[in-house]
Amino acid sequence: MYIVVVGAGRTGSKVIELATQDEHEVVVVEQEQELAERASATYDCMVINADAASKEIMLEAGIQEADALISTAASDSVNLMIQMLGKQYGVETLVSSINEPQHMELFGDLGVNIVESPHELNGQYLYQAVQRPAIQDFMRVGGGGEIFELTVDEGAPIAGLSLTDADADGLLPEETVIVAIVRDDELYIPRGESAIRAGDTVTIFAKDGASDRITDTFTGN
Repeated sequence: MYIVVVGAGRTGSKVIELATQDEHEVVVVEQEQELAERASATYDCMVINADAASKEIMLEAGIQEADALISTAASDSVNLMIQMLGKQYGVETLVSSINEPQHMELFGDLGVNIVESPHELNGQYLYQAVQRPAIQDFMRVGGGGEIFELTVDEGAPIAGLSLTDADADGLLPEETVIVAIVRDDELYIPRGESAIRAGDTVTIFAKDGASDRITDTFTGN
């Protein structure tokens, strides 16, 4: 995956660390020279020491070829402009941090996948949004466990099956539990014979964390 990360501060550096560990191709745009030099010396990625508010700089970073664009600038206006460029150039996954909660609607209207306030945001959350965009929310639990939400797509392997049947078909890894189902704004606590339907929002606990196997079961990707 080709990922462009704007900002190499506390949040951005965590994203860079995770993405480079997974051997993705990462390009970083950071205006502050010290942060840019630190990122270049620490991570296996290309770093551009320049202002990401420039269209020419973002083209140099390869925004037109990127699979994902993550902006972590301190200015919401800069983040919004960067995301607008990403949308203009057809970047599939757009992810941004924000600094003022009242700006969330602006980003949402643009189609940015995940927007959170810095009080709830960390690099792992942003990186998870890039890796598995179908996940709507997640929380880490203990050593590697995660609780997260997914919406069941039409045609997903688990759609129409009971939890018992899904387990019998080996659709879910061991120690993966469906914690809750939200259907038509009603909350259900599922049992073995509870059926999973397209359109359900399910809350899942996975001891070993979210994986492609789990998300594919609910999305069919």
